[in-house]
Amino acid sequence: MLTIYEISKVLTSSLDFRQCVQSVLRLLLTQLHMRHALVGLVQTDEQLHILGAAGVPWPMSEAPVLDPGMGVISKVIRSGSPIVIPDIAADANFTNRTGRDPQQLAGVSYVVVPLKLDRGVIGILSADRHPDAEQPMNFERDVRILSLVANLLAQTYRLHQSVAADRQVLIEESARLQKQLQGSYDIENVVGRSKRMKEVFADVHQAAPSGATVLLRGESGTGKEAIAHAIHYLSPRAKGPFVKLNCAALPETLLESELFGHEKGAFTGATSERKGRFELAKGGTIFLDEIGDISPAFQAKLLRVLQEQEFERVGGNKTLRADVRLVAATNRNLEEMVQRNEFRADLYFRLNVVTIFMPSLRERKDDIPLLVDFFLDRFNRENRRQLTITPGALDILQQCNWPGNVRELENCIQRAATMTRANTIREVDMRCQKGQCFSAVLLESAQSRACFPVIGVPARSAPPARTTPATPAGEPGDEVTAGRVPASERERLVDAMERCGWVQAKAARLLGLTPRQIGYALRKYNVEVKQL
Repeated sequence: MLTIYEISKVLTSSLDFRQCVQSVLRLLLTQLHMRHALVGLVQTDEQLHILGAAGVPWPMSEAPVLDPGMGVISKVIRSGSPIVIPDIAADANFTNRTGRDPQQLAGVSYVVVPLKLDRGVIGILSADRHPDAEQPMNFERDVRILSLVANLLAQTYRLHQSVAADRQVLIEESARLQKQLQGSYDIENVVGRSKRMKEVFADVHQAAPSGATVLLRGESGTGKEAIAHAIHYLSPRAKGPFVKLNCAALPETLLESELFGHEKGAFTGATSERKGRFELAKGGTIFLDEIGDISPAFQAKLLRVLQEQEFERVGGNKTLRADVRLVAATNRNLEEMVQRNEFRADLYFRLNVVTIFMPSLRERKDDIPLLVDFFLDRFNRENRRQLTITPGALDILQQCNWPGNVRELENCIQRAATMTRANTIREVDMRCQKGQCFSAVLLESAQSRACFPVIGVPARSAPPARTTPATPAGEPGDEVTAGRVPASERERLVDAMERCGWVQAKAARLLGLTPRQIGYALRKYNVEVKQL
């Protein structure tokens, strides 16, 4: 009973079945004074593979593979009943295929019992017993004990096989979901074929493999979060977590706790220890959206994390390492905020390592048909419909300037698809009661400023249109005609440069910008400065 108790503890102590078998066989040798014990299983190749052995003259790495159709083992497997050989030296059926010393076989008895599962034999358990002058042989007792151990081994084998199968299913499901998730945010699945988006894709592919901090610039609704996902899943940290946080959605006190975590009792309501986003993103990527909206006090704390790669939880004194890659995004002009002392210059330089500018939708109108198809297909899948859109309705969408960018276009398609009574979205579905596009109110507001702001440069009042020259006689701009309003940001920029003879300083004064800001705008829109 003591031996069976010890064996049961061994079988429940590990998920490594081979290790359990070895430990069980060693217990048989020490507790029951047996010799040359082994466990073999019939595998898919119909051969008997030795899973564990004790008291044998060879290491397990050199264990022989036996034919289960020969010798005493074949009788046990066919009949499913134990077999006892009182003296193996005198038995013709014993073939000695496991390397026993022939000179030490005299008087040695051999006991073989089957391992059964579902009335089928899956293997054998065998052991030798040497003659003992002090204790007579009791084969009935040996068969009973070995049969009990064999049943325990067979049930444990079934349990381990079940655990291994479930684990394999979980691994395959995890790999499938990881692949599906990665495919969803792969750069190839970010909708866009325009020249501007191809430039963004090239920058993402170039920056993703490194561990450099990435700063995504662009207006709200341009898809900065989707690009952040793509950077993560194209990087070596793809198997790690992707953790995101909108910095503008939380006050400073909660933002610190959310990012760094807190200890129990650090403040009122901190009833337990809590990990922050930097800890949760260990080995992966953390995405901080609206980074330009954090307070100056919190900027210093964030700077330390970026500079020293370490932090402490709120209310704690233990220093933790921050093994994360940072991807930040903003729609604000950080350069102007630095000049107004609203944003720390040192933090700006830490963030501005690799900068990717996201173009607004009005700068990539060639992508509108692709985006419309993408949003319409998703709506059809989610709502089990088969909606299409007419060319006329698509033309209306392409005529809008979309101040809300891709997010506004998505909402527009969803509203039209929801409210249409037919299976086709027509021109009438794209207009409100006043006969205007959905974004008409925003467009009128934007047109009152004469143009939309250049990304990274705040909107300023445009100079009024005049019938007289806007500059003194002899200065560039004498040919300006009345009422001329550039149709896009790039045209506004080129128009100002042409009026000022391609002198950046003069164009900056005309637009109400600094020379540095207009330099950023020229690079952003790939405007080649002409030498006059």
